[in-house]
Amino acid sequence: MANKEFFTYKGRPLVRCGDELYYGSMAERFVIRMQIKTKKTVGDLEIADKVAIQLMCTDPDLSPRKQLIKASEKTGLYVAMDIAEIWLDRALTGKA
Repeated sequence: MANKEFFTYKGRPLVRCGDELYYGSMAERFVIRMQIKTKKTVGDLEIADKVAIQLMCTDPDLSPRKQLIKASEKTGLYVAMDIAEIWLDRALTGKA
């Protein structure tokens, strides 16, 4: 079986499935989930407009409600990725 390499952002895996993106490793204690809520067209490209960001605990024994640590909504994927990187870094280093 071949080892799959994920796209990374600032050294952490970034996986997209439709309008959902997961940032971070499921092997670590926390991961970021981003949902593209709305899109807009710029020229010939369709880009993310509103993006929901969630910092989640990866513990499978917790209820989905308790897995959610922090949530926000931002305009644009770049702003959402910046916030996601900060949240995940702080959570994984215990500075949250």
